[in-house]
Amino acid sequence: MAIFRSLFIALSLVLLLASSADQARGNDCREAVWAGRFYPADPSALTADLTRLCAQARQDSSFARPAGRSLRALILPHAGYVYSGLTAAHAALVLDNNQFDKVILLGPDHRIGFKRAAISRVSCYRTPLGRIPLHPDAKLLLQQTALFRPIPENYDAEHSLEVNLPFLQYLLGSFSLVPIVLGTGRPGPIAAVLDPLLTPGTLLVVSSDLSHYLPYDLAVGKDKQTINHILKLDGQALAASDNSACGQAPLQLLLELARRHQWQPRLIHYANSGDTTGSRDKVVGYAAIAFYGDTTMNQQQPTGKDISAEQGRVLLTLARQTIAQKLGQPVPEDEQKKLEKKLRDAAFQQERGTFVTLHRFGQLRGCIGSIAAVESLAANIRHNAVNAAFGDPRFPPLQKKEFAEVDIEVSILTDPQPLSYDSGTDLLARLRPKIDGVILRDGLASATFLPQVWDQLPRPEDFLTHLCLKAGLRPNAWQTGKLEVLTYQVQYFSE
Repeated sequence: MAIFRSLFIALSLVLLLASSADQARGNDCREAVWAGRFYPADPSALTADLTRLCAQARQDSSFARPAGRSLRALILPHAGYVYSGLTAAHAALVLDNNQFDKVILLGPDHRIGFKRAAISRVSCYRTPLGRIPLHPDAKLLLQQTALFRPIPENYDAEHSLEVNLPFLQYLLGSFSLVPIVLGTGRPGPIAAVLDPLLTPGTLLVVSSDLSHYLPYDLAVGKDKQTINHILKLDGQALAASDNSACGQAPLQLLLELARRHQWQPRLIHYANSGDTTGSRDKVVGYAAIAFYGDTTMNQQQPTGKDISAEQGRVLLTLARQTIAQKLGQPVPEDEQKKLEKKLRDAAFQQERGTFVTLHRFGQLRGCIGSIAAVESLAANIRHNAVNAAFGDPRFPPLQKKEFAEVDIEVSILTDPQPLSYDSGTDLLARLRPKIDGVILRDGLASATFLPQVWDQLPRPEDFLTHLCLKAGLRPNAWQTGKLEVLTYQVQYFSE
């Protein structure tokens, strides 16, 4: 009996060491949960299904890729393949083997209920077609503790990401993955963090179905309305429509990025479960929509060097430590030294205009910045952090008791460029909502709104009217065509 006990202990130790070695080698994969239910678990059967569906999509569709434009993002459904597989297979019309080396896949949370975003800590995802390694950006985003967090239980059952992976493997071949499940919350801060990760070799994929369990005719009408909102990049109308899509959170984030970069959406295919299974009493809608940009992401931001998500976090830390020290709150010496070492990076020595914005309980608590690039990025953030906390004339100086309740946002500006226009109507047409920050000048009168202000004033007429008032001008002064107008773009990062 003692011999068997010794053998059992030895075997247990071997298994434990093997498991630890697997973890060390990065063999901790998120295994397929829905294989055998939403799609075939057998690799040969799955490949045969994908081949058949993609061939049918190519044969049935007349969709043509727009000339001279690059694919930036896709919306695909995530139901069982018998229901939505044909719609998802229309990705075959826009994807080629080795076209992208990184996929950022966004899906909605169906099961847990949480705020902001979740990413698994695993090293890979696995489907019956093989292993998909996680891109280093996934680990990088997890360090954004305020926005991204690991929620392991969500990954045991969430299907919105997994169901799309075999299609992407079949069509793209090898790629690395950034898998993100979105909960509730504003899309702007997460979009701002993802924006620098959208390299020319990156495809953004949003997983979402459309209306749920409506009679066939009602569903078709509802889904056409939803698709129209998406094609117009109208996130507000989409959010105001009940039962429009289960992926509201990732769709809103995609529309935010599409507006920033002027991506143009194209409907590839629409159907619902009544078209594929025959039952039309209660159907679910599906759409495949592609988003195209005229130029690569790097070409869209020609002025100034992009700040990475990691560098954005350094600037947020710098702003918070600077304010803490002014309030007399000590910062541990090791944290100060660690920050100063990071600030030696050349990225923080470039001269850039910046703004620092404070919010408390979602309300503005201070915002001060400098448009002109007159000092290093690090020095400018320090100055504007102090001024936003203690020098904004609209607010009393920040108090110690408030500081823990404050969220900080830093904005990095490109150099302002003059905007030529002929009239007020022409000015409205030339502005790019959600993309352009705007400066108005008339003699000594001057004011600016950051691009983030478009969230509160989405109509260009209202945006310009309030900006005139801020400058001390008549509300309709922008209509004269005589004001000096400059525009700039912003990268912003928030806690």
